[in-house]
This record gives sequence, C-alpha cells and structure tokens, in this order.
Amino acid sequence: MTGGKAICGVLALAAVFAAGLASANELGDPDKGAEVFKKCKSCHQIGEGAKNRVGPQLNGIFGRPAGSLDGAKYSKSMLRAGDDGLIWTEETLDAYIENPKALISKTRMSFRGISDIKERSHLLAYLRVFSDDPANIPEAEPTATATDHDLDPAILALKGDPEYGEYLASECLTCHQISGNSDGIPAITGWPTEDFVVAMHAYKRKLRPHPVMQMMAGRLSDEEIAAIAAYFKDLE
Repeated sequence: MTGGKAICGVLALAAVFAAGLASANELGDPDKGAEVFKKCKSCHQIGEGAKNRVGPQLNGIFGRPAGSLDGAKYSKSMLRAGDDGLIWTEETLDAYIENPKALISKTRMSFRGISDIKERSHLLAYLRVFSDDPANIPEAEPTATATDHDLDPAILALKGDPEYGEYLASECLTCHQISGNSDGIPAITGWPTEDFVVAMHAYKRKLRPHPVMQMMAGRLSDEEIAAIAAYFKDLE
C-alpha cells in the first residue's frame, strides 16, 4: 500500500468511527436488542454454552481484538484488522453492524448491515449484557463494581441533609415513584448513598448518556446531590 492510500484508509476508518460514535451515544434496550439479534442467530450464538458457528460466538465481544477468538474462522481481512489494532468497542461494533464491508472489506460476514440507529443501539445493549468487560460503555451495570469510579472522596464524604433532600426531590418524583415501583423508569428509593452520588455525578459529567438526567444533575451542587441521596436512601 502506498503512503497516499494508507492515509486515505486511515481517514476513511476515522470517518466510519466518528459516524459510529455519533450514532451510538444513547444506549438501547437490551430486551429489544434480543429481538434484533434474531437477524444474527443464523451465524452467531451468544449466552451460556455459545459456540462458534459460521461466525464467532459473541460472549465478551466488547474489548476483544478483531479476529482473535480461538477456533473461529476469520477472513484474511479480519485478521489483518486485528493485527492493525482493531478492538471491538461500542464505536467500532456500531460501525461494523451498520455496514460490515465499509469497515472490513472482504469480511466473511455476508450481512448487509443495520441502517437504523435505534436497532443498532438496542443490539449493542443486548451484546453488552454478555460482555465480560464492557468498561468502555458508561452504563455497564451488569459488571460494574462499587469502586469503579474516580469520584473525589471529598464529594463522597459530604453528609447530606435528608429534609433538604426531600424538598429538592420534588422534581425527581415527577418521574420516579416514591413507592419504589418502576414502570419503565428505574426505582431510586433505598439506594446506597455512594451509589446514588456516583451515578448523579456520572450524569453531571455526561459519562451517563440520558440527556434529561444530565440536565437535572447539572443543575445540582455537590451538597444538593448529597442531600437528595440521603433522602432517597431511607425510603423503602
């Protein structure tokens, strides 16, 4: 490959990844993703006991170097992509699912891709449930740990006033139910204080993708977040 062609290739991949990054910002619904995965089932398996078929099994796909799974059959172009450092992340998977041959020319995956952004988002959310290390996805609750954050310990040490938190929580309760029930909106009563504070600051820093929560958290000071956490902690 000449230097000019190599540069063009790099720029093309960068454009593909940039498009994927923009389209995969919002996480989908894994239940809906299970329905989308039916399009993949003729070639791929996922879940307990999954085996390689025409395509590789997809457990732990996030963080896996391309073309690296033992026993799976890959095209030479996929193996080259792995040698070049391609890692399956939210962004690269989104680009590949959208149009496999735009990312890996001559891939063995005979699939025209999924053009619908929401379908891809749902499918990625489903795949991440079976990932061992989806750390590149902000809301990776299935495997996240309580200490998997870099929040300032001084913020965690703040003692919130639950009465002030009750006053501030009126906006929260326009969506979340004080009973602890969840009808499509997650319950937030009884959360451990640290978990609550970490989550709110993740929204505040836009590490969690929900735009409404980002806006709500962005309005609150550290002390106000601590107060709301203290209020909801003791609700059953």
